[in-house]
Formats: sequence, structure tokens, C-alpha cells
Amino acid sequence: MAHVQVRDVPRTIPAPGPAPQPSPFPPPDDPATARTPPAFRDVLRHRHCGRLLISSVTGRLSLGMVPVALILAAQADGHSLATASLLAAFYGIAPALGLPLLGRLADLRGLSLPCHLGAALVATALATLALTGTSHLPLAAVCAVLAGAGSPPLEGGLRSLWHTVLPDDAHVRTAYTLDSSAQQIVYVTGPALAIAMSTWLSPAAALALAAAVTLAGSLAFAAARPARTWRAAPRRRERLGVLRPPAMRTLLLSLVFLGATVGALDVVGIAVAERQDASWLAGALPAAFSAAGLAGGVLFARFQPATVLRARHLMLLGAAFAACWLPLLAPIPAPAILLLIMLPGALFVPLLTVAGLTVTSLAPAGTSTEAVGWMSGAIRLGLAGGTALAGPLGGHFAVPVMAAALCALLLIARTAPVAAPTAT
Repeated sequence: MAHVQVRDVPRTIPAPGPAPQPSPFPPPDDPATARTPPAFRDVLRHRHCGRLLISSVTGRLSLGMVPVALILAAQADGHSLATASLLAAFYGIAPALGLPLLGRLADLRGLSLPCHLGAALVATALATLALTGTSHLPLAAVCAVLAGAGSPPLEGGLRSLWHTVLPDDAHVRTAYTLDSSAQQIVYVTGPALAIAMSTWLSPAAALALAAAVTLAGSLAFAAARPARTWRAAPRRRERLGVLRPPAMRTLLLSLVFLGATVGALDVVGIAVAERQDASWLAGALPAAFSAAGLAGGVLFARFQPATVLRARHLMLLGAAFAACWLPLLAPIPAPAILLLIMLPGALFVPLLTVAGLTVTSLAPAGTSTEAVGWMSGAIRLGLAGGTALAGPLGGHFAVPVMAAALCALLLIARTAPVAAPTAT
């Protein structure tokens, strides 16, 4: 009996160039893989890796900036918090459709076209909002949707390129962890930058800055040689495409619930801060979660299995992530809450890393960028849903606890049996 393993990024080929050569990667059981996993610095010292990561993160920084800037801009124009939050929700949900479409375009035509097209759309929409404001709500809503839907496929593109710029599977796995860790920077630095710019100048200036960083990061990413020459492997025409494998659909649904745990956290932090009469907890709670995520990513890169990650790793991480939320249901003081939130935070990046590897392993050949687009869209849909549900439900920790539990149940009940079947 042999088990199908969770493999890394599907094979891509450069274009133009010679026909693909046999993979230089050692097989999973090769003794050469049983060594200390590469560290982040081992990935970044390879040519192009630093530029690709920095430009990708820069281009994605607007994802953390725009929701806060939209809320502040709408409030400055006299709208209620509910209306302002609705504009931010439009922006947050739109990438769930836009990222898979631009990812598919990247798999069909290369990365340059969708990166340039998406960056231009985002910059135009945000510049329009910065110039006209949010007084005309229908126009503001359209601009918010276009800015979200046009988000360039930088995450999917980066993950498709790791295979072409790194020497083996072990480096690719570490690169996935590095990218997942860097996403924490987007959602910590982005809001802080938007607030600082809004306070110093205006919310319109924050929107303009978000447009500028998207344009600069996307153009720098698309101009890198690996991005210019990359082409996906030939793909077969299929009705469902990336969504054809049943395990893929289940996994993406589980990622919606994973995103909901984080989306609910900002609202929960505010509600818990009020109940505990500790205003500092509202900002400290998501910050501690993100800081623990960065630390968890570093530790996972250092101590991850030296062999190919398997489906059981995804199940175990999902179950542990859900279990780590349970202590937060107890009536405990604010300092204890701040410490306990670091437990699920530390597991978030490892879980996201293994989920990303699983998504790309399940994707049919030639669909790696679109697959990561579906993954990113699912998580962002969960982020918006978690934020929307946490308020009406009182901002209790029960919301992220239930979302994490549903995520774990889906991973255990469906993903493992389908992703890792046995063969005789």
C-alpha cells in the first residue's frame, strides 16, 4: 500500500526555452532530504528571491491599508460606521472573484498581463476614491469593488515562481512558510500605515498611498526576469478546472472558516476590551496574534519535517489550531487572554503554509496561480464573513472557536481521505 503525498508546487515551465528537463528534486524517501530544513535566509540568498518577495509584499500592502482607509474616509465624509463598514466589506469580498480570474489569466498568458492589468485597475479605482471621496455612495461602492476585484495575483504568482528560482522541494516548502509569515506584515503594517497617513494628512492621502504601493510593487514584481519568462505547464480544458478535485472544494471551504477566525478577531478584541475595561486589549489582541504568527512561521521553517509534507500534517495542525482557541472561552483576566491568543496565532502560519502546499498539489497541471487565487479568495471571504458575524453575535470568542472547529472538521473528514488515498 502506498500513499499519495502532499507534494509541492505543480511543475511550471519557462517560456521561451527548451523542453522541460526531468525534475532535479530527490524523491521523498531519498536520504538527501533527511537534513536540516533550509532557513529563511537560505531562501533569500538565491537570486531573484529577495526582489520577488519584497515586491510581492509591497504590492499586497494595500490589502491591509484600504479597509481602514475606506472606513476613515467614509466617516470623514459624514457617513455612519455601518455604511463605512459596508464599503470596506465590498472591498474585502471582491477579491474572492477577482483573484481566481486574474490567476487563470496568468496561467494562460503569463504573469505580466494580469499584474499590469490588476495594478492599473486598483490604482484607478483608489485614485478616483481619493479625488472624489465617498459622498456619492454608488460611485464609492463601485470603486471599492473594482479595487478589490483588481488585486493583482502577486501571491499566486510568487508561489508559482518559487519552483523556478529555488533548487529543491525543501527550499520551496520554506519559501511557502516565508511568504505566509510575510502576510502577517501586510495585515499589521497596512492598517497602521493607513491610520498614520490619515492622521498626518487625510484618509484620501492614505487611499492614494495604497494605490501607489500597489502599482509600484506589481510593476517591480512583473518586471523581474523570472516573472517575465514564466509560463504555466499546458493545461487540459475541463469544466470545473481547479475546482474539479472534490478534495479541493472541501479544502477551500475549510479555508473560508480559517479566514473567519482571523476576521472575527478584531471585533472580538474590541468587545473583550469593553467587557474587561481594558481599552489597550483591542489593539493588542490582533497584534499579539500576528506576532505569534511570525514567530510560529520561523519555528516551523526551522523544525518542519525534513521529508515531504503529508496530509496528516494538515489534519494535525487543523485540530491543534482549533483546540488552542478553547481556553479563551473561560472567564480569564486580560493579561491571560493576551497570552492565550498567541497559541492559535503561532499555529496560523504553519497551517496556512501546509494548506497552500496542499492546494497546489491538488491543482491540475497548469493551474497553480489560479489555485492560489482561489485559496486567497476563500480566506478573504472568510475574513469578511468573520468580521460581519462577530458583531451581531456579541463579539464573543465563540465565533472564532466555532470557525476553527469547522475548519478542522472539514480537514479531518474530507481532505485527508481524498488527498491521501491508498493504492494497491
